[in-house]
Amino acid sequence: MRRPLTLVLVLIASPLWAVDWDVPLRDGAIAETLDLAAPGDTLRLRPGTYVEKTLLDKSVTLDGGGVATLDGGGQGSVVTITAPNAVVQGLTIVGSGSDHESIDSGVQLLKGATGAVVRDNHLIGNLYGVDIHGAHDALVIDNRIDGRQDRRMNDRGNGIYVWNAPGAQVTGNDVRWGRDGIFVNSSKRNLFSDNRFRDLRFAVHYMYVNNSEVSGNISIGNDLGYAVMFSKRVRVTGNLSVNDREHGIMLNYTNSSEITGNSVQNGENRCAFLYNSNKNTFSGNRFQGCEIGIHFTAGSADNQITGNAFIANRTQVKYVSTRWDEWSMDGVGNHWSDFAAYDVDGNGIADTAYRPNDVMDQVLWTQPAAKLLLGSPAVQLVRWSQAAFPALLPGGVMDSFPLMQPAPVSVPEFGGDLDG
Repeated sequence: MRRPLTLVLVLIASPLWAVDWDVPLRDGAIAETLDLAAPGDTLRLRPGTYVEKTLLDKSVTLDGGGVATLDGGGQGSVVTITAPNAVVQGLTIVGSGSDHESIDSGVQLLKGATGAVVRDNHLIGNLYGVDIHGAHDALVIDNRIDGRQDRRMNDRGNGIYVWNAPGAQVTGNDVRWGRDGIFVNSSKRNLFSDNRFRDLRFAVHYMYVNNSEVSGNISIGNDLGYAVMFSKRVRVTGNLSVNDREHGIMLNYTNSSEITGNSVQNGENRCAFLYNSNKNTFSGNRFQGCEIGIHFTAGSADNQITGNAFIANRTQVKYVSTRWDEWSMDGVGNHWSDFAAYDVDGNGIADTAYRPNDVMDQVLWTQPAAKLLLGSPAVQLVRWSQAAFPALLPGGVMDSFPLMQPAPVSVPEFGGDLDG
């Protein structure tokens, strides 16, 4: 019986004949073995350190088995991938160069490395950890990336840099030091999930990225947690920010995005900051223990703010406006820990509206020197008058249906270890 030609072709093209190569421990051995290998083969490295830069221009797997180290010798990128579906795994990778122009990296994925995988590696002291530069649908998963500490933070490289790499997914990585944990520029359809970021400038930094998701990540003690700039239709959900110094979440010229189910705790400045960002949805978030719970400025409008919890922030909302902006939707507002509310009918909604700011707040924000007058009888009279006669209030945020209890949020657990 003759087999169909298509079946024969499938058998020939399948990896049934893939070969495992034992790569001897000496300089140049990886390149020599690659010359002999075919697509689908695996190069298994021995325990020890290989001092050589590696170019994967075939669809092979480079496997360090958790015991091999690649040292680039301080020049260029240690591993460069140009072939589709190539895999780099189980390696310790050190010794990149220091040139920002060439983006010297532990692993660099260039155009053509479609579907390439960088998995379960430890990248130490490289200028950039992983650079996904034009490679579509790449996967960077379960790596530990310890960046540079020998320069000012802004002069270091990023843990993971994503440029023009649609479909790239970065999941399960632990990134520390360097500049930004993930910096993504001019891309789309990216997923950044379940990563942990420490001792960085920004945990996640978006610039000109659309239709993407940031979910389930942990940001600890960074200058800023999750920064989304000049982007549209981004989903930021289920993330945790702890002890970030400037902002837990920041939107800058970001529109039509969803910020849902996140928790920002103990930020030194703002839990959330919006600058000229419109038509976004904030729902089910918890903003707790910050100097400012949420700060709106520069014309941010048409944002839906509902179901959030503002707990023990020194200033719950900072928003200067001459008109009222309603922060509830379909009869559901937000929870405010400083609101002495009552709920006679027991439906979980407070029976009076909440207005977080008065005219004295607005005066103090625009004229900080006026703080000297806070204890004066005139200021106390103004505040008493506004509390007794809400019509005297100047405008700003109003929540007509405040929640009596905060809604629970589901975010990754943080055990309190800032050093481990």
